[in-house]
Amino acid sequence: MSRRYDCSDPMERTRGIAEAVSAVRRGELVVLPTDTVYGIGADAFTPAAVNALLEAKGRGRDMPSPVLVGSVRAAQALVEDFGTYGQDLVDEFWPGALTLVCRANSTLAWDLGDSKGTVAIRMPLHQLTLELLKETGPLAVSSANRSGAAPARTAKDAETQLGESVEVYLDDGTSGEADPSSIVDLTGAVPRLLRAGAISEDRIREVCGVLLSDEDEPTEHAEEPAEPAEAAKSEEPAEAAKSEEPADTAEPVEIAQAEAAEPAAPAEPAGPVETTEATSGTDAPATSAEERPRQ
Repeated sequence: MSRRYDCSDPMERTRGIAEAVSAVRRGELVVLPTDTVYGIGADAFTPAAVNALLEAKGRGRDMPSPVLVGSVRAAQALVEDFGTYGQDLVDEFWPGALTLVCRANSTLAWDLGDSKGTVAIRMPLHQLTLELLKETGPLAVSSANRSGAAPARTAKDAETQLGESVEVYLDDGTSGEADPSSIVDLTGAVPRLLRAGAISEDRIREVCGVLLSDEDEPTEHAEEPAEPAEAAKSEEPAEAAKSEEPADTAEPVEIAQAEAAEPAAPAEPAGPVETTEATSGTDAPATSAEERPRQ
């Protein structure tokens, strides 16, 4: 039976995060708040859990889930390389509402769907979610809504759509922004804007110096997780080559495969991130669950 925790109450918040961590480690689904919209999340390294996430949303493997991380270091373990443009974007906008589509680390043992070797990744600017990510490691996270429906901005909205398919709902009030994360594809020689969201095209171009968009020749990736293609239509936590974020939550361990044997303890952001202070991009210690790669 699903449980919803009112995270505005300190006791409920602590209990809710602990229950969510346990649920993720059992391969179950959780709904979490982000700085954009609410997201539905699962252990990125448990294929059955990721499949359950896609089924709960009513979508297929052709729309892989994005990934949220709790630190920049965790994100670096999941991708081949951010490159010059990617690192500048991370330094400027993470944690925050920017999803980056990158080539995934080929040594990782995970299955996010038909991602074609890419991953959509984000570090959300939300303290509660960053704390959760510090305990669970990278999560496959997509917007907490049925495919085609409006993204959920409250835990109640998410519960109305997803019901008993989710084990734990973390209720932290209304999500921060109505707009989903912006999505930039870094798999080519020049960054390409796949979806204009909470961060404007002009702001991204200021940082990159160069940025392709819809006015330029079409790209193979056009959706939102990752959600390169559909990602451009819905939200988060990053759906590689096609996806939607949660979350951005759409603001889907260690995305490099985290050891979840340690007890849950509040911390930082993510990815695919809400931490003790989601306003800076400081990395978590090398000993944190999300930063120990599982290959």
